[in-house]
Amino acid sequence: YILNSTTLIGRCIPAILMNVLNVGAQVVTNNGDINVDSNLLQIPTASGGQQKVDLSALKEGMALINKYVDFKDISSKLMDDMIEVWPWMIGLLLLGMIISFLVIVIMRWVACPVIWFLILVLLAGLGVGLWFTIDRYMRLGNAAKQWAFSTDVSYYTQTREFWLALAIIDGVLLLILLLLVLCLCNRIRLAIKLIEQASRAVACMMSSLFLPFIFYILQLVNVLVFIAIAVYLASNGTPYYQAVSSVQSRNGTQCTPKTFTPQSQDEKCVFISYGGDPNIFRLQVYNLFAFFWNANFVIGLGQVTLAGAFASWYWAFDKNSDVPTFPVAYSLWRALRYHLGSIAFGALIIAIIQIIRAILEYAERKLEKSDNTVAKFAIKCLKCCFWCLEKILRFITRNAYIMIAVHGKNFCASAKDAFSLLMRNILRVSVLNSITTFLMIIAKLFVVAAITFISFLAFTGEITIPFFALTVGNMNYYWVPIVVVVIGTYIIADVFFDVYDMAIDTIFLCFLEDCERNDGSPEKPYFMPKDLMGIVGKSNKFKTNENENA
Repeated sequence: YILNSTTLIGRCIPAILMNVLNVGAQVVTNNGDINVDSNLLQIPTASGGQQKVDLSALKEGMALINKYVDFKDISSKLMDDMIEVWPWMIGLLLLGMIISFLVIVIMRWVACPVIWFLILVLLAGLGVGLWFTIDRYMRLGNAAKQWAFSTDVSYYTQTREFWLALAIIDGVLLLILLLLVLCLCNRIRLAIKLIEQASRAVACMMSSLFLPFIFYILQLVNVLVFIAIAVYLASNGTPYYQAVSSVQSRNGTQCTPKTFTPQSQDEKCVFISYGGDPNIFRLQVYNLFAFFWNANFVIGLGQVTLAGAFASWYWAFDKNSDVPTFPVAYSLWRALRYHLGSIAFGALIIAIIQIIRAILEYAERKLEKSDNTVAKFAIKCLKCCFWCLEKILRFITRNAYIMIAVHGKNFCASAKDAFSLLMRNILRVSVLNSITTFLMIIAKLFVVAAITFISFLAFTGEITIPFFALTVGNMNYYWVPIVVVVIGTYIIADVFFDVYDMAIDTIFLCFLEDCERNDGSPEKPYFMPKDLMGIVGKSNKFKTNENENA
């Protein structure tokens, strides 16, 4: 279709909208009413005739144009704000990067007090909650109401049974947590030491923190290629047209624009979709599968590279002199030279699960208008099962990649070794994962909260920096740059702490392997630092001058 166009506020719009706007401007009276009898309420049609404009349609058209003008005004102000404060935004993002790095570096000193403080706060909170619920239970006494079902939530707070139930739940949680802390005290200390050693490893190879940005670029290329192929396939095939007519016998019939002859004024031949080739859908599925496979391959390549770099740090007997000069670059070369097949196989397994989940999602969309509740329930169960299966396989694949980087075996052998090693140390795995997850969340929130606070002070004029001339009074929407900076900071913090999390997992697996494979003799010395040896009760049975524990 070809529409005549004209300009409005520097933008190209259909000429018919401009005609409606001009007509509206001429038929509106001085007091804002519309002159219904005006002969101007007619616009030319495509056939050369005249068509009277419906008043409601005219009002809707003018309202849409006003909304467009308002949107353009707001977007122009937003762009002006962004142009004015972009140096601040870049500076704040760099500050977020620096804070993330400093948090990782100082984790070797603050991990122990932070974790134990949080554990004590959690125990104290449960203790205070237990005291409060028991106190409320005792205070109600005879004034309490009888237990009964009610839609008013506040009614339950006036019954003794409600506070008794809360006290029992709180007391059970307090007892379980207290027993876990007492029984797993050494394992908690071990997890803290592993986190501290991971901080040392990251500080020794700072380039590892910036490696994920390269893989993010590869992921972006993968997304763009997927979108380009999907759009090309969607526009491929034979165009399908249908007639839109008030005549029931012709409405919905297939038509061809070049040979279509309308039998009434409102009859049109409109485009519906591209079709006619059944292979288009199959190619779209294949394109989606390739996208999943490529995305997981890039993730796997990054994990193998980081695992190889951190493993080279752990298995260096002298952590100051035996670590390779460029551990990240050397690990990336090893991954590209020897492990591409294993990485691709692991990515293939995840991609198969993801394409099955996508097919289930497509089937669920198709069943939305169906009354088959059994099929809907079955699909929801399958979606839940495959979601859990994907999480399990991601965990196994991640640890398999670490063993690939350490030993250089194929994917299946590495997955088997990693899974067996973790199952033999399941308590250590549980404690470390719980503490690491909790610590990562707190660290990310700290970085984001710090940058949010600084951004608010900067964009509201509370602080100024001589190098950046920012006139806050000229800003229209100061909260937009704050939101952009906060989102960017979270992405940066997530990238940095994902690297740190990979360092923890790698050093943990290397530690378990070190404990089982070596005995401290000169032939089989322990590679772990003395801090870890002291916790697990191990030591090398020979004297050495290497400063491996510095």
